[in-house]
Amino acid sequence: MPKQKINIKKLDEKAVIPTYGSEYSAGADLYACLEEETVIAPGETKMIHTGIAMEIPVGYAGLIYARSGLAAKRGLAPANKVGVVDSDYRGEFMVALHNHSDEPQAVAPGERIAQMVVTPVLAVSFHEVEELEETKRGGGGFGSTGRK
Repeated sequence: MPKQKINIKKLDEKAVIPTYGSEYSAGADLYACLEEETVIAPGETKMIHTGIAMEIPVGYAGLIYARSGLAAKRGLAPANKVGVVDSDYRGEFMVALHNHSDEPQAVAPGERIAQMVVTPVLAVSFHEVEELEETKRGGGGFGSTGRK
């Protein structure tokens, strides 16, 4: 499968270039770029440096998700649930890592802290109208397509 090229700049010599865990992984692991281990207290959020900047191509975005093992086993996940990195952003990638557990959690230098999925985005224009096209679901909200 052909791969989209993304230019990466290391902002710190300790930074680790994102890697994929397997051939068909959707998300590339992002690594903590820290001088020393940092502890995140229960309920606390800390900005964790990655030490890298990227050129995400126009028409794409980088979506930053939790690493499933880190979130399920240790309660560490991005505070905003899914971070969105736009194609025109050129600053350092940072992860606002939140501790959802009841125990302090240490993050080590070089530890995998999140994963990034690069995905196409569709630019749209919004048009105000008086009425919307009817559908079977209509205005049914949360859970409206589930059990009766």
